[in-house]
Amino acid sequence: MAEAEREELNLVVVGHVDHGKSTIIGRMLADTHSLPEGKLAAVQENCRRNARPFEYAFLLDALKEEQSQGITIDVARCFFKTAKRNYILIDAPGHIEFLKNMVTGASWAEAALLVIDASEGVRENSRRHGYMLSMLGIRQVAVLVNKMDLVDYDEGVYRQIVDEYSHFLGQIGLTPAAFLPVSGRMGDNVAAASARLPWYTGGSVVEQIDAFVPESTPEDRPLRLPVQDVYKFTRDGDSRRIVAGRIEAGRLRVGDEVVFYPSGKKSVVHSIEAFNQTTPLQQQAAPWSVGFTLEEQIYVRRGEVAALAGQPKPCTTDRLRANLFWLGKEPLQPGKKYLFKINTVRVEMEVESILRVIDASNLEQKQVGRVERNEVAECILKLEQTAAFDLAADLPETGRFVIVDEYEIAGGGIVIEALDEPHKSLSQKVQRRNIHWESPSISEMERAERYNQKSCLILVTGAATDGLRKQVAKSLEKQLFQDGKFVYFLGMGSLLYGVSADIKNGHPDPDEVEAEYFRRLAEVANLMMDAGLILVVSTRELRPADVKVLETALADRAERIFTVWAGDTVTTSLRPHLHLKAEDCPDGAHKIKELLQRQDVIFNPWKA
Repeated sequence: MAEAEREELNLVVVGHVDHGKSTIIGRMLADTHSLPEGKLAAVQENCRRNARPFEYAFLLDALKEEQSQGITIDVARCFFKTAKRNYILIDAPGHIEFLKNMVTGASWAEAALLVIDASEGVRENSRRHGYMLSMLGIRQVAVLVNKMDLVDYDEGVYRQIVDEYSHFLGQIGLTPAAFLPVSGRMGDNVAAASARLPWYTGGSVVEQIDAFVPESTPEDRPLRLPVQDVYKFTRDGDSRRIVAGRIEAGRLRVGDEVVFYPSGKKSVVHSIEAFNQTTPLQQQAAPWSVGFTLEEQIYVRRGEVAALAGQPKPCTTDRLRANLFWLGKEPLQPGKKYLFKINTVRVEMEVESILRVIDASNLEQKQVGRVERNEVAECILKLEQTAAFDLAADLPETGRFVIVDEYEIAGGGIVIEALDEPHKSLSQKVQRRNIHWESPSISEMERAERYNQKSCLILVTGAATDGLRKQVAKSLEKQLFQDGKFVYFLGMGSLLYGVSADIKNGHPDPDEVEAEYFRRLAEVANLMMDAGLILVVSTRELRPADVKVLETALADRAERIFTVWAGDTVTTSLRPHLHLKAEDCPDGAHKIKELLQRQDVIFNPWKA
């Protein structure tokens, strides 16, 4: 079979520290003659010169600190070949301190070998690694009962491990493909059957991995392309805006209509770009990174996920139910802010509730208020903004996440359910609006270049009895207009007796009325911002819930909403971008202007 036509399979090898994972891999490479020429002899000679007994694990453990400590601390990858297919073998660390490295390696795998030392039996990490494989969705698992030579190839020892570990795996819904008695050091049942195991009638390790079935290729699934960035080239009149990202699933073609989530904006692929490519590309498939241009220059940003119109779309919400494992130094607990990363999205997150905590080593469950290190939990997570993703059961590539605590990756997991967000109906309306949006001939980005400003919404608020907010807002409009900016002031009275005049007083739910006022304000702001304007709005006693409605409705423009409180005391729970005390209000327009300069909305002459 031609090399390019051969099947490939990613295989991870996991297990408790010192149970012989690296030895198994080294033995497989040596016994199937898969090592580079002279590699085995070189390692043997190095051991002889240093008066160290040769071990097959040294073929994998190439890092100096690994050899000196005798444990695998990183994820080693090597290539391996049988008559049937090509393999990428991933040797993951077994020590509990390097559990996150093991998870990193396993997340790339389609199948797994889990190694247990026959002389030590099932250990805590044996169970923990089994749970992690199950949680990551790896269903093809074979258990290797290694070091059978240390127990004189006793069938009873093997059977006891099979019974104990089968029971554990059954509790987490994982059925192993086989239990294989082996000896990595002696080579028994690794590449071929062994006469030392006459009571065993199954296949060898090599035969077992050849029996695994590769996953379906990602290109056969619905398109998922998380946006990494948008690049603009200006040299020699080049006006392209290239959307860049990695195709996690599916296929992208010139002429495809793509929809970006969660914003719901859509356009048609105009070209697929590549460096040093003489012939224009017409298509590209997973798992390649790609750059492409759009026929209509819409504003998209990092974190959005491109999907094909007419195909199943990703989930979009700010609340989700997840299974996660926690490896942080400090416990995971509600009320604390964490950084949540899924696909290319990075957003602040809180734990809304901890449904249950599981000790992965014994499956004991408990109801507690926090998740300790090395525990697994089912939690409800609340994100600061809506994100697009898939359920891990549907598309694992876009359904896995990590959690960062104090600049360190402290946990990770999979999405098992997308939950309704408080403004689900509004989000759906926004998506429908953006899908059917008729783009003008001049884009918002072109207007920003011509006007020398970014469009934004400035909300000047204050106490109901304090008139300072309107004075500051109008003063800001006049200041920016005199500076040559394109700006417009809108009082809430103009909105209430204009586009909101049909809303009846006396509605049984005042909060619903208030939300509808702000939804309509957001639609006005969306039009103004699309036209490239700076919109200044005066409104009394703005609350976080009001801002959330605006952020939801403005979607990708939400980061250009700025709040200013005018008055000595903030009378709501709002945390404004700028608080102007009464004594600061006469100079408030200048201070807001400085805020806009710091946010790169208008030009800052003092910025390098």
